[in-house]
Parts: sequence; C-alpha cells; structure tokens
Amino acid sequence: MPTFLHLFFLYLCTVFYSSDGTQLIVMNNCKENIWPGILGTAGHQTLRDGGFDLYSGEQVVLDVPESWSGRLWGRRGCCFDKDGRGSCQTGDCAGKLHCMGTSGVPPATIVEMTLGTPTNPMHFYDVSLVDGFNLPVSMIPIGGGVGCGVAACEADLNVCCPSNLVVKKEGEVVGCRSACLATGEAKYCCTGEFANLNTCKPTAFAHLFKAICPRAYSYPYDESTGLKTCRAPQYVVTFCPPN
Repeated sequence: MPTFLHLFFLYLCTVFYSSDGTQLIVMNNCKENIWPGILGTAGHQTLRDGGFDLYSGEQVVLDVPESWSGRLWGRRGCCFDKDGRGSCQTGDCAGKLHCMGTSGVPPATIVEMTLGTPTNPMHFYDVSLVDGFNLPVSMIPIGGGVGCGVAACEADLNVCCPSNLVVKKEGEVVGCRSACLATGEAKYCCTGEFANLNTCKPTAFAHLFKAICPRAYSYPYDESTGLKTCRAPQYVVTFCPPN
C-alpha cells in the first residue's frame, strides 16, 4: 500500500496543479539510482532528450504535449561519462544517457501511453511485460475521477523468474526475459500464424506474470485487463512503488 507521504504528495499535486496540459510525475522509490528512458512513437517528440538520471527518492515533472504517444522505462546499473556515453545492465539504449529516439534493450518493464485529443479525449496506458521485466513500476492517474485504472507491476518478478528466462549480471539477477525473447518462437511472440487475437493466447509464462502482476500487460493481446483508460491532468509514474 502507498505510504502516507506518498499519498500526501499526490494530494498536493492535485490541489496545486492548474495547467491545461498533461503532466507525468516520475518518481524513483527504489533504493538505487535509476535512469529513465523515454521514446516517442513515430511522429511524436522525444521528451527530455530521451533519458535522464533519477536519484533514489527524487522526482521529475514532465510536461507532455497533447495527443503524445510513447513509452517510458527504467534503466538499471548504468555508468556514463561526462559526455553521456556508457552502458546499463538493463534497458540500455545504444550506450547513451540521452536515448534520442532509441528504444531500450529488453528485458525492461515498459510504461506505454497514448494521450487524448479534444475530439478523442480518453487516455490509454499500460504497464507492459511483453518486453520482459527489470523494475517494478506503476502509473496512477491523479484527478481523473471514477473509472480511471491503475496500471502496475508492483512485485519484483526477478525473485521468481523461471530459470530459463533469468538475466544475470555479475552473479545478480537483474532482469526476467519474456518467453518471446528467450525462445523466438511465433506462439510466444504472437507472429506469423499467431499474429491475431484469435490465435495469440496467453502462455504458461504469461499466466505466471499475470498472477503476480494482475494490473500489467502480460502478452501482446492482453487488452481486456492490461489496458487502462482515463482522462486525467496528471499521472504519477513510480519506479519501485509501495507494494
């Protein structure tokens, strides 16, 4: 459950926010530093040059353009030089601090969103495990009213990841691959003859992820429970949210 301070912060955000746009409040509740990466989909701008560092306990507010569509993920175990070149244990984007249009290397827990327009006001968002898992994360709407969903994978899947999906660095489990990434098989990747709603079904791995993280997207056609809708002025994205 969220802590009192966490809930109080969300309350303050709702009371004092007055902008007509949409804001993402990105919070690092992890015990370690992380490096969020951001990627706009085709035709949408890249926010904050595609990435930044976020100390443990720190938060950053992002003003998001109307109708923006893109993804955000956390990178772990990064080391960058003064020019922003380096590497990350998970979620790395071409060895750069500022991803600048480059997606993160899986496994990575992804927050996906498509924000609304005046003619189609609803916002669509999810926390996806389709590219695997590296960090717990949640996306909570603030001030959206009744019916707004919480997208989240609050548990640490690394501690219960099947052995054939585990990713280790220096002896430590840092990520859990998706079955698609691990095997490349069409039935796990929902490609070829499995590339539609009728033939792409949740696998045993997807069922496992869903049982542990019921509010996350567990496989490519998990819209019924994984996809959330809302129309809120603010969303709080928390890495390592209270569980």
